[in-house]
Amino acid sequence: MAKKSTQKPTSKRTGRDAEQTKQQILDAAELEFAKHGLQGARTEAIAKGAGVASRMIYYYFENKVGLYQAVLQRPATEVQDAIAQIDFDSLSADQALAAVIRAAIAYETKHRHRGMLLFQEASQNQGKYFMQTNWQQAMDLLTGLLEQGIQTGVFRPLNLQMTTLNIIGVCVFYGNAHENLKHLTPNQDLLSEEMVEQYTQAAINLILKGVQTSSDHQ
Repeated sequence: MAKKSTQKPTSKRTGRDAEQTKQQILDAAELEFAKHGLQGARTEAIAKGAGVASRMIYYYFENKVGLYQAVLQRPATEVQDAIAQIDFDSLSADQALAAVIRAAIAYETKHRHRGMLLFQEASQNQGKYFMQTNWQQAMDLLTGLLEQGIQTGVFRPLNLQMTTLNIIGVCVFYGNAHENLKHLTPNQDLLSEEMVEQYTQAAINLILKGVQTSSDHQ
């Protein structure tokens, strides 16, 4: 009877606690992988940062590579979720593009170290694990938006692939390079709401003027 009474509360907590534990591990692993990449990261450090026993990493993710793949996948999923909140049906192509830029910059400035994940992946693994994520879906959405704008006459003819990459670069640079940029303007808080808004608006203006038809510039 005593055994039964101690098991019931545990079973009720299992789902909630399991998800919370996984998120704690992912958060700690993200920082460790961003600093050291897959090769240099230590599961002991990740477990310590997450406040869990090392065995929990293997319980939820099987091994370090499994955890690394989950860490790489999470921002791709979250970016797509953020973009999915945009009501594309009610917006013109240029309005939709502006909304995507705003959402992307907001995300990147809140998760600045995630750019280092991709840098470490490119440097150590030459994109071996990146290609297994669904980042391509987010890129395809942006490319499709540009193509739609061209077809409706809102955007001029563009190199879709290169324009997509350039837009992504503008969206991620401000957040990813913050630790360097902050030394160029030490009297300004580049991550303040006001400064992020200034960068966002400047990025939207720059990109839209680059892709819109000449009639839209007048």
